[in-house]
Amino acid sequence: MMQTTIPCENPAPGGPGASPTWTRGNKDAIGTAYSTSSRVWFTLSEGILNEVYYPTVDRPQVRDVQYLITDGETFFHAEPQLDAEMEALSPHSPGVRVTLSGPEARYRIVKEIIADPHESSILMHTRFEVAPEWVGKLKLYVVCAPHLQVGGWRNGGAVASVAGHTVLTAHKAEIWLALGATIPFLQCACGFVGVNDGWKDLAENFQPDWTYDCAQDGNIALTGEMDLRRGTEFTLSLAFGNSFHNAATTLFQSLGIPFADHRARFQEQWQRSSRHLRNLEAATGDGENLYHRSESILLAHEDKLFPGAMIASLSIPWGEHHGDAEGEGGYHLVWTRDLVNTATGLLATENTLTPLRALIFLAVSQRPDGGFAQNFWVNGNAYWQGIQLDEVAFPVLLAWRLQAMKALRNFDPYPMVLSAAAYMIRQGPATPQERWEEAGGYSPSTLASNIAALMCAAEMTRARGDETTANFIQAYADFLECHIEAWTVTTQGTLVSDITWHRYNQDGYGQRADGGPYLEQIPS
Repeated sequence: MMQTTIPCENPAPGGPGASPTWTRGNKDAIGTAYSTSSRVWFTLSEGILNEVYYPTVDRPQVRDVQYLITDGETFFHAEPQLDAEMEALSPHSPGVRVTLSGPEARYRIVKEIIADPHESSILMHTRFEVAPEWVGKLKLYVVCAPHLQVGGWRNGGAVASVAGHTVLTAHKAEIWLALGATIPFLQCACGFVGVNDGWKDLAENFQPDWTYDCAQDGNIALTGEMDLRRGTEFTLSLAFGNSFHNAATTLFQSLGIPFADHRARFQEQWQRSSRHLRNLEAATGDGENLYHRSESILLAHEDKLFPGAMIASLSIPWGEHHGDAEGEGGYHLVWTRDLVNTATGLLATENTLTPLRALIFLAVSQRPDGGFAQNFWVNGNAYWQGIQLDEVAFPVLLAWRLQAMKALRNFDPYPMVLSAAAYMIRQGPATPQERWEEAGGYSPSTLASNIAALMCAAEMTRARGDETTANFIQAYADFLECHIEAWTVTTQGTLVSDITWHRYNQDGYGQRADGGPYLEQIPS
């Protein structure tokens, strides 16, 4: 039996806490291990570790993890108040070094953040550098805001004891997290956000007055004071699992290996992944850093349980204003448009295997009617229910490109291509939703993607010997092409006096009899 105690003798009052929100959508860095056994992803904004995803790339489980600093008497600082500088740990790996500088040069915090190269945990190696006159006077706390199962409500947390060590834990349904470090916690507490969380506790009088050992069924925060007597350089680990035993085991497995060994393996894995890259050093001005890092960022958006599923972005747009309902979807979903654009970028680096996985994933995710959901989770379940015809076209373009590169291996995408072509013909030429404003009508960008995809489908059909179907598909593409200007160009625009393109046009005619404006016009 695991030596585990999860008490709830002194529960935090005042639940469920303030309404939860996520964090800002603009990210300065993202990261994950290259290994598929490490099923955790992290993001950073202004030096702060925020949304952490597990066990798939579309499931954020944590709002943020940050340090709090106080002298216990005169001041309290949180990471958002500090100046942050960030740099990559290496050209290939998405590991990050963050240097946080306190006011008046009192201290610096240097964090190196990676994912465990084999386990589902985030590792944050920390060095707390204190000015000589402040040595022994400062206290360092860590605070973690769980948003398990993609939501801040209904989380439960506790201070737990595992094999003689104190850890912070949280759970919701079958998802658990455990937070610990290579130095002990002096004291820990759980609380409800905005009521009695650690941030609020320290901000009021610079002292930890609340020592609640659990907080149940609400928007919670976990807080622990680092025992700086045991060292000012340590590794913090945030581990996940499908039970407390699983999360705790992962936590101690990660902490049991020196961070330097983890970092070396993390970087070596990503270095191996870049061996296929073309040598562009002579054509770049930065030693290929941007080139290599861009490929790593694209690869980091692929899921590890559903190969080929690449989400649009590890972010929740306007997350600081969005709660559980609004933040559930966002950009951390599969959009066929973004997935194919990512795959196309990887093809430019001569990576054909990942784009092939993406194509196979798309073919499996195609609806029976030949269409694709507007966006969907990596398990194939649709999120938004709209129909955007360019998102039906893009998988066809990827299939054609891989075929042209002789990179399909044993996979045959033709059934998917033919079904998608039939769907575009049945549903077009107007799209129920245009790609940006989600309004219906005749869109130049949608028409362009449909024409290109139909021409590719016609070519692939002709190669199968079905000349009649190929001619029909090509004739329909020609029909679309010869109507583009009639549907999407006006000389009665409000922006210019000559020709203006509509981004989308609802009625299908280029000029209105009254000369009035359309929904949106773009100067040609």
